[in-house]
Amino acid sequence: MKAITMQPINPAGATSLQPAVKSAGQSTGFGEIFNNAVNAVNGQMQEADKLSQGLVAGEHANIHETMIAAEKAGISFRLMTKVQQKALDAYREVMRMQL
Repeated sequence: MKAITMQPINPAGATSLQPAVKSAGQSTGFGEIFNNAVNAVNGQMQEADKLSQGLVAGEHANIHETMIAAEKAGISFRLMTKVQQKALDAYREVMRMQL
């Protein structure tokens, strides 16, 4: 069985929809997948912050690129929090089940 992991968005903005495949003996847990997603969102947030600071400092005047990066980071963060909330809801539902 092949394990599928989330791939971060590259700086150019295109997403890779190719699943990351591990060898047959290894499996990827939810914690590792979620950790990778958090790191990807963090990278997007840092990139948006860097572009915003560069815009304010006058290092570049590309407001479009800055706003797009900030919006992508915001959307990614909101998606990540929704996934986290759904995972917590699922955990609570499993804990309520009677054996």
